[in-house]
Amino acid sequence: MIRVHELSLCGSIASIVERHAASRSVTVIHIQVGQLRQVVPDTLVYCWQLVSEGTPLAGSRIDVEAVPARIRCRACDQVAEVGDLPVFVCGACGGTDTEIVSGEEFMITSLELDGTSAEGASA
Repeated sequence: MIRVHELSLCGSIASIVERHAASRSVTVIHIQVGQLRQVVPDTLVYCWQLVSEGTPLAGSRIDVEAVPARIRCRACDQVAEVGDLPVFVCGACGGTDTEIVSGEEFMITSLELDGTSAEGASA
């Protein structure tokens, strides 16, 4: 089953990559995806093949770096990963006054163009 969410994201990625590649051949798009973004990396990679087919980006691939969700406790300043079932309670002191410090990322971090690396843009 194709998720429309990832298909739409790939369309946006293609627009950004084409603009920044400036007609140069793209081989790899490096992307960070936070755990809290509700994006399935394998589906994103599959949808990229569908979106890029028949375009100047055909043959390129997406390399997804998964970013774990982390919280910081405002009471004790402890930073910890939240795990597979995000629970925003401090494991050190039990405090619930926490802030998310990572896991919400969705960013193109770099592009590989013609065998070289060029720093990318944010999505």
